[in-house]
Order: sequence, then C-alpha cells, then structure tokens
Amino acid sequence: MSDFAIGVAGLGVMVLMIALRFHIGLAMGAVATIGIWLIAGPRATSSVLQNIPYSFAANWEFSAVPLFILMGSIAHTSGMTTSLFRAARLWLAWLPGGLAIATNLGCAGFSAAAGSSLVTSISMGRIAVPEMLRYNYDKGLATGVVAAAGTLGVMIPPSIPMIIYAYFAEVSVGDMFMAGILPGLLTAFLFSLMILIRCTLRPELAPKIIEESDPAEKWRALLEVWPLPVIIFVVVGTIYAGIASATQSAAFGAVAALVIAAFQRRLSWPVLRDALLDTIRNSASLFFIIIGAVLLTRFMAYSDLPETVADMVIAIGVSELTLVLVTAAVFLVLGCFLDPIGLMLLVLPVFLPIYIAADINLVWFGILFIKYTEIGLITPPVGMNVYVMRTILPDIPLQVIFRGTAWFFVTELVVLALLIAFPQISLFLPSLR
Repeated sequence: MSDFAIGVAGLGVMVLMIALRFHIGLAMGAVATIGIWLIAGPRATSSVLQNIPYSFAANWEFSAVPLFILMGSIAHTSGMTTSLFRAARLWLAWLPGGLAIATNLGCAGFSAAAGSSLVTSISMGRIAVPEMLRYNYDKGLATGVVAAAGTLGVMIPPSIPMIIYAYFAEVSVGDMFMAGILPGLLTAFLFSLMILIRCTLRPELAPKIIEESDPAEKWRALLEVWPLPVIIFVVVGTIYAGIASATQSAAFGAVAALVIAAFQRRLSWPVLRDALLDTIRNSASLFFIIIGAVLLTRFMAYSDLPETVADMVIAIGVSELTLVLVTAAVFLVLGCFLDPIGLMLLVLPVFLPIYIAADINLVWFGILFIKYTEIGLITPPVGMNVYVMRTILPDIPLQVIFRGTAWFFVTELVVLALLIAFPQISLFLPSLR
C-alpha cells in the first residue's frame, strides 16, 4: 500500500471512529500513531511520540490559551456579566425585541472578555433567558438568541480558536485578533437588526415592555459595566499598540480580571478556586485534542496526502471562490456532527496546504474558518451551544431551541457571504498595524 493510500485509509478510519463516538483527540492521535508506524516504522513513531506532544505543549504562544481561559473564568465566576445585561436591558427594553437585542449585545461584550462561546452561552443563558421568559418572550427566540450570540466568543477577540488557527497556519495571532473585530461586530449588528425586524412584524414574539426606569438608574447601570471594556482594552489595546504579544496580553488580561474582581470585592477564595479548576479542566481537555491534531498533521505530512490533493486542485485550475465555497460546504456538513474545535483541528491539516498552494491570504481564510466553526455551534443535530442551552434550561424542548436559532443561522450565512465577497471587512484592521 502506498503512503498516499495509507493517508486516505487513515482519514476513513478516523471518521469511522468519530462516528462511533470515540473521543476526537483519541481518534486523531491513535490513527496518526498507527499511520506513521506503517509509513516510517517504529523508530520514527517513537521519536514523534516523544518529541511532538512536548514541543507543542512547551510552545510559548500556547501559554496564551490557559491565560485567556483563566481571564474568562474569573470574569464569569465573579459575576461581571450581570451588570452588562442589566445595563443593556434598561437602555434597550423599549425596542421591539429589546431584551433579545440586549442579550445579543451582552453576549458580544462578554465574549470579548471570555474568549469562549461556551462560557458566554452559560453565563448569559442563566441571566438573560429567565428574564425574557418572565416578560413572556417566545421560548425559541429567548433561547435561540443566547445560543447564536454566544458563538461570538469564537470571533470577537480574544478567541482561543484563533490562537489555535494562528499556530497551525503560522500567521500572527495579533493579526487574527484584529481581523476578527469587524466581522464580530457585523454579526452582532445583523443579529440585532434581524431581531428588531422580526419582532416588529410579529409583536407576539416579544411583548412590549412598559416599565418606568429612573434616568439616574440607567446611567448608574451603564457605569457599572466598566470592568469588561477595561479588560477588552487591556487585551486588544496592548496588541494593537504593539506593546505586547498575544501571550503577554493574555497575562495582562488575566491580571486585570483579578485586580478588577478584587477592587469590586468579588474575589473570594471560592471564586478563585472555581476559576482555577475551570481553567485546568478546559485547558487539559483542549490540549488533549490539539495534541491529537498535531500528530495527525505529522501523519498527513508523512503520507503526502495534503500536498497531492493541493497539486491536483492547482492542476485542475479551481478558482479561489470555488475553493472557498467547497470548504464552506464541507464545514457545514461536518459541523452537523462534530464540535467546532475538533472540526477545525480535523480539517486544518487537509485544507491548509491547499490554500497555501493557491496563494490565498491565510488571515482572511482564518476568519472564514472561524465563521464556519461559529455556524457549526448552532447547526443541528449537534449544535453545541444549543445543547448548552438545553442543559441549563431542561424544561425547554431541544426542537424549540433549534427552531429559535433558525433565523440566526440564516443571518450567519448572510454574514459569511459578505465576508467572502468583501475580504477587506476582515483585512482592513490588520493592514493598519
């Protein structure tokens, strides 16, 4: 059997293992190990297993991952999200679908500090959904907006998937962070516009709230959201100004979250303990998957499969647009069955060499890649964010939550089309650095 055939067979076995519910990190790592053994022999396999996991885990750039997770965990466990939603609710409740719009903007603001769609969805789901249901909002809209807007955690910087992509694509993490700002804000804006239009046309989705609020209370609530903008400024501002690298900015962000929580007298031992345990659990799980992906990348290199496919694509003369659309189709199909991080790490070793050979801007492609994973978070039958909502709100049927995300899914496709048609939406801010 040729090396290429072993690579193809390995991918087939890996997909089968994932379909049989093997852990995706285990599936990638096991297939990669056996594949390298078959192609290069036991000595090369032993060398890869000894060196690759350590060299990856010891990589300086990846120390940003647990730091950003810690930053988000502190912001979450210390209750910084509560004031954000309260301010948005007081200022926007008068609009058609105002609470849903407030939730959407609250998710966008919190995701910029958390860097995780999962943390954003859990935090805002516990706060915002009961509030919307109290005002008789449609259950699908109430849960759908949190599930969909929670995905902004992977686009608005700091974003852990962006750090992972930057490592594999060998592009600047700072450029990726800058490139994600406008697409993230565009998504949040179009989500809000869609909610406003739907609730104007169908008022029964979101009954109008008639609630007198003291103007002074509204301004006080707005002033109380200062911790999250400060954390965002510390992270993104230091990168944009060239003061710090992504890893250094992650450390600054974690320290800023700690100092602010202590200043607000929210930093107790239980808060710190829960934040540290959450960081350890999430970091360990994430690194296990990424190490499997790194081994898979090495196996793909031994098999020459990505290079062969890339040569075939270039020989056929596939256009840039066709390549992007084919990638989107693959992601939308696989996104129905795989979690976003696992999907990204599974597909990157195959597609990245093709895009490099086609001389496509890898920062722009990275933003599309992130958008694909964002859409996958609300795509049935998996839709991780949908299942998160189901977990914290067990009384709401799964089909109701998926129904609620349908309009947001369509809006995501509109954003994706705009990002493909106008690459400068992603590339404008990085060009200013």
